[in-house]
Amino acid sequence: MSVSASFLSVLHQIHAALRERDILWAITGSTSFALRGLPFSPNDIDLQTDTPGAYAIEQALRPFVVQPVTFSSTARIRSHFGRLKVEGITVEIMGDMEKWVNGRWEPSPDISHHREFITVNGLELPVLSLAHEQEAYEKMGRRETAVILQQWLNKTTPLKDQNE
Repeated sequence: MSVSASFLSVLHQIHAALRERDILWAITGSTSFALRGLPFSPNDIDLQTDTPGAYAIEQALRPFVVQPVTFSSTARIRSHFGRLKVEGITVEIMGDMEKWVNGRWEPSPDISHHREFITVNGLELPVLSLAHEQEAYEKMGRRETAVILQQWLNKTTPLKDQNE
């Protein structure tokens, strides 16, 4: 699968707005997966960042804000969350996202440690590593997605020589 032309257009706008700013961010979720050719059809674009990054992204993309960034929590996830609408596509901003795992809030991941870059239509885009995503989906109880990601990783990662 791949993302539609409208998703690529929105990603170009996000990239243009953020590229000259010192913001740590990455595309995550189904859009990230589809950009790499996995069998996902995204409905939105999820951007993961840290707390300062969430407010900086909101500022950089202010004309598109439909839900200002604020600290938000559900029973399983909490973050500095905001929502944009760009060309009819929802873009969700999540700063310092924490997950409720095994009866406690797990600290937010260090995005710089899990971020990779992929090139799509001439754009160098930051995405979270599939290994990190697989682990996160497993912890969130989203087993079906975790299994798809693990199968993809198994297929695309060469096995190490047993003698190494």
